[in-house]
Amino acid sequence: MNAYLHCLSHSPLVGYVDPTPEILAEVEDTIAAARQRIAAFDPELVILFAPDHYNGFFYDIMPPFCIGMAATAIGDFNSAAGELPVPAELAEACARAVIESGVDTAVSYCMQVDHGFAQPLEFLLGGLDKCPVIPVFINGVATPMPNFKRARLLGEAIGRFARGLDKRVLIIGSGGLSHQPPVPQLAGAEAHMRDRLLGSGRQLPENERQLRQQRVISAARAFVEDQNSLHPLNPVWDNQFMDILSEGRLSELDGLSNEELSQLAGKSTHEVKTWMAAFAALSAFGPYQAEGRYYRELPEWITGFGSLSAASQK
Repeated sequence: MNAYLHCLSHSPLVGYVDPTPEILAEVEDTIAAARQRIAAFDPELVILFAPDHYNGFFYDIMPPFCIGMAATAIGDFNSAAGELPVPAELAEACARAVIESGVDTAVSYCMQVDHGFAQPLEFLLGGLDKCPVIPVFINGVATPMPNFKRARLLGEAIGRFARGLDKRVLIIGSGGLSHQPPVPQLAGAEAHMRDRLLGSGRQLPENERQLRQQRVISAARAFVEDQNSLHPLNPVWDNQFMDILSEGRLSELDGLSNEELSQLAGKSTHEVKTWMAAFAALSAFGPYQAEGRYYRELPEWITGFGSLSAASQK
């Protein structure tokens, strides 16, 4: 069958530190237009590539990739909470196909996900439970991380699996673009934070979660005032990246190292590997045409905010 794709930046700061009403309306109109295109496509299955922010995946075991057989959203930053409607047998078949193709992935029967998964389902489909979804985690914050080539190969393997289904498949990539919010690092972390990063943060006490969220909100407000308080956004790189995906030149990023990407656009920019995997999955269906492109620097959300659709041509 055919496939449709949408890649979208996410931010936990939506509703907490927003841009001007005019810009917010522009973003909302962009998302509404994407939602209409998706509704017209009428997907029967969603494959969702997204990262995590030390809410579901920790250094007790940190896989580069993980396919969920079941998943629950925790509802951080007021995002939607609850179970995702994962078709377990189909997700299991997907994982087998990916591994048999030569791409190693972990699997989880109790995946815990955060706003990175929940926001695109809310914004693009209207909720977590609107369509069966196979959630695919790509590590975008915890070193060592997969590079662009591995993300591309993962996406191609999942795309070949999806192409063999008799379904209309919506492929979503969630995250990015350039940004570096105050995400903790294991190296140099004090004892309490180290313990959290090693896995105790999976069930974070509510008061501590609120303090964590407030740190991000405060950092965003400071970033609006001084965009050197965090790693600056890089709209040039962001738009070049969107060009590469739109034009199908995916392998051009195979040689870009993780260190180079962090220096260019910030340590959390690695989330864009979800976009790479999504476009690689779409490419398995054959030629595609990009549409609905949008980009704006949004320091209020500490991100270069992008939105991009594409449709397979077969």
